[in-house]
Amino acid sequence: MIRFLYVIAANIHRVWMIPKMGYLAKHPEKFSEEYRYEYDKHCIRLMNHRGRIFTTAYGQENLPKEGGYVMFANHQGKYDALGIMLTHDRPCAVVMNHSWSCVPLVRQFIEMVQGKWLKLNDLRQAAGIIREVTREVREGRRFLIFPSGGYKHRNGNYVDPFKPGSFKSAMKAKAPIVPVALIDSWKVFDLWSLRRVHTKVIYLKPLYYEEYKEMSSVEVCSMVYQRICRAVEEAVNHLDSARQ
Repeated sequence: MIRFLYVIAANIHRVWMIPKMGYLAKHPEKFSEEYRYEYDKHCIRLMNHRGRIFTTAYGQENLPKEGGYVMFANHQGKYDALGIMLTHDRPCAVVMNHSWSCVPLVRQFIEMVQGKWLKLNDLRQAAGIIREVTREVREGRRFLIFPSGGYKHRNGNYVDPFKPGSFKSAMKAKAPIVPVALIDSWKVFDLWSLRRVHTKVIYLKPLYYEEYKEMSSVEVCSMVYQRICRAVEEAVNHLDSARQ
């Protein structure tokens, strides 16, 4: 949290950017999705520069070159979506827990890319969001979903269990499912420190409809979860070996 407060204080002279983000979000008819997405990434770069945050991406060649798809990532903290957006070249929207909608800056970042707010305790609203994401993915949009539904502070690189229902929108759209492994993302805002922090975003090989069309959402969830767990474990072991 100290890094979050420091970043805000260090960028206080750029406070005018917050209402601008709100304006861009409210007028998608005036500003293209690409423009709004690049402005989001510009803001993330400014934050990272002041906050001494460094993010490296791997496996970007695994991302489908055309059409819509849904990325599913392990959830570690408030920086997760920003790290992925920063390293993802084409615009992608985020499905976020509605409880975060009032957190400063989070709302602006998500609404700039026309993301979705999901109320986990409202089944009717959640079903509506699934239908919206399904339709928009079919139309070629790209989404990011955190299938664990939340995270525990200072949980490290442990991968919380995924919810099978999170995969229904991608499966109904018959779209590619892209597992994404986040490493050390939790350190950005959970550590009580301003020391330099390095995070990793690993884009794994996608799971295409032909591969999962005979599978249930429970089976797809298990497969994606295992792939991400394996990638996180390998990355952490590599980091541990490098330090020795």
